[in-house]
Amino acid sequence: MLIDQLAYEDHLFEKENFTDISVRGKEFQSCTFRNCDFANSSFTANKFLECSFDSCNLSMMKLDQSTLNDATFKNCKVLGVNFSKCADFLFSVEFDNCLLDYSSFLGKKMVKTKFSKCNLKEVTFADAVLTNSTFSECDLTNAVFSQTDLSSVNFTTAYNFDIDPEINKLKKAVFSMQGLAGLLTKHQLKVV
Repeated sequence: MLIDQLAYEDHLFEKENFTDISVRGKEFQSCTFRNCDFANSSFTANKFLECSFDSCNLSMMKLDQSTLNDATFKNCKVLGVNFSKCADFLFSVEFDNCLLDYSSFLGKKMVKTKFSKCNLKEVTFADAVLTNSTFSECDLTNAVFSQTDLSSVNFTTAYNFDIDPEINKLKKAVFSMQGLAGLLTKHQLKVV
């Protein structure tokens, strides 16, 4: 499908192939993208307002200077996406059952963000603000937390994380007993 309109509202994009294409300066309001392929595409300086992505492949998608406001991703493959290049203004996202490995949220302000049943292997959260966010049943193997504000974040059912309390803000963050080992890794303590 050719995206030739300047703005789309309440539009359903289904089984569309946007692989390797470049789209710039468009606005998508309350649109649904279902089973679409965005792999290696460039969607620079676009606005996605209250849009949902369901069962899409967004791997290596470029979203430089794009606005993601109240964008939800469900059952999506989102490998290697650099969300830190998205516009900061109104940035709000939610992920459910997504594969987000190797993506980056470097320096993003993401208050109350929900990650549910996601793979977040080697995802960068350095310098991000994740206050009051939730990582429900998420795999955080080798995810990078450095100078990250994790105040009141719920890690109760998250696993495989390694978070250094000395270089991250953890005030009122919630962990399960099993998860406490992920806070002690640098001290080389063995928790049994």
